[in-house]
Amino acid sequence: MWDIGIVIAYFTLIFIVAFRGRLKETKAAEAYFLSNRNLRWYSIAFSTVATNVQGYQFLGMMGSAYLYGLAQASLEINAIQGLLLAAFVFVPVFLKSRVTTISEYIKQRLGERLSLLYSLANIGLFSTITLGAALFWGAYAAELVFQEALLFIHPNRIIRILILIFFLGSFSAVYTYLGGLGAVVKTDIIQFVILFIGGVVVLYTAVETLGGWDQLQLKTPDRMHLHLPADHPVLPWTHMFGLFFLNINYWCANQSVIQRSLAARSLADAQTGLLVGGVLKYGMAVLIIVPGIALYGILGDTLGEPDQAFPYWVNSLAGGLKGLILCGLFASLMSTVDSTFNSIATLWAVDIYKPYINPKATDEQQIHAGRKAILWSFGSALLMGAVLTYLKFENPEAAFTHTLNSLRYYFNCGFVVLICVALWSLHPNKNWVMAAFLLTIPINVGLQFGMPELNYFVRAFIVIAVGLGIALVGSRSPLKKLEFLFSSGGPWQTKAGWALAASLVALHIYWH
Repeated sequence: MWDIGIVIAYFTLIFIVAFRGRLKETKAAEAYFLSNRNLRWYSIAFSTVATNVQGYQFLGMMGSAYLYGLAQASLEINAIQGLLLAAFVFVPVFLKSRVTTISEYIKQRLGERLSLLYSLANIGLFSTITLGAALFWGAYAAELVFQEALLFIHPNRIIRILILIFFLGSFSAVYTYLGGLGAVVKTDIIQFVILFIGGVVVLYTAVETLGGWDQLQLKTPDRMHLHLPADHPVLPWTHMFGLFFLNINYWCANQSVIQRSLAARSLADAQTGLLVGGVLKYGMAVLIIVPGIALYGILGDTLGEPDQAFPYWVNSLAGGLKGLILCGLFASLMSTVDSTFNSIATLWAVDIYKPYINPKATDEQQIHAGRKAILWSFGSALLMGAVLTYLKFENPEAAFTHTLNSLRYYFNCGFVVLICVALWSLHPNKNWVMAAFLLTIPINVGLQFGMPELNYFVRAFIVIAVGLGIALVGSRSPLKKLEFLFSSGGPWQTKAGWALAASLVALHIYWH
């Protein structure tokens, strides 16, 4: 009863906060899509990281940590590379350009065709893989951990997961539809606090059961390395080359992540929020990775399915705490889903509807178009969630988080080429850039089937490097000087940025 009461209280709180903060009478598009460009640093920090954290971190990444150890943390802590580049390179340019979407900036630098293609590709990716994966992971994790408590939904496990996908997606879509970015940010802050507290509970339980922090090194020395051999099939140390570029796409040019920074009150607020977000990513890495390593120290190789790592710890908790963890799973899902819905609405209304369908559209008409996009994407997300559910149950032993990453990177490689050329090339040749963007997918496919043993991160690095080479050589244009690429909102932000970068380097040296 305690668990059920906590979950009901959570949904009630989110409902109240979302609808108290919604724009009852405001009909300004900037208010709906960018919260009047008035977000403070703490809203940016917590909402950005909450958007990033999904059920797959707790379930998929913890399972991967059980299999591969500390190396899995590389995907979390190296996000700081992307956050630093976003804070000091990309966001200052976006704020100076006063853009609402990344596509608007690409239009300024690379022309209308590439901007349209970029927008449509992102809308397609967000409304299928991004939303579908978030809904699947949240529902799958909740059902896996709380199977007995959720039997009342339906006796068939797959149908239970599909019903959870529908319910959680519907709830997130409703308050995003009505409240825009303002409602998303307010609920994201609460959701981050809840999922962080839930993560701390699991971490404390894992470390105490193992026998203390010192036991990690004593009992699992082979799992305490950030860098695995170059021939490792999943996480070789060379994966960091591809991860560097892919972090540019996710943290610097992903509309669902960067939209909070575009809505910042000032450059200083945006940079402070992103830097604090970097510190929070360290915390999330500890919460997600350490329990997986600790479980290996206790069970060894006896855990058949890696995704069972998180449920193992939750099932050891007392009543009430399980309800808190379930709320944390729901929070991780909803904070990602509501942000993605809002970004789809923004991209459709600003990049497609206004310029191509109704050039004379009023702000109210743009908001209405964005809301329609939320409804359409909700339908496609449900379909993709069902597909991913089928794929997961077809191969339950696989580390599914890496399967989804590999699928996503088919598209993300081309996005990296576009945004890097747009920012760094003085006079890009639009035709060559278009060719480079389109070629990234066949190059990726060719490498996957021609060199199947090649790690997918390394493959992404090669694809992006080739794409950038084609675009830059074809443009025959000089690059901007490095000193003109960096901007700071103040001396505090500059010092904090250097400190965060130094801490990342130190971690890689110490835990090599």
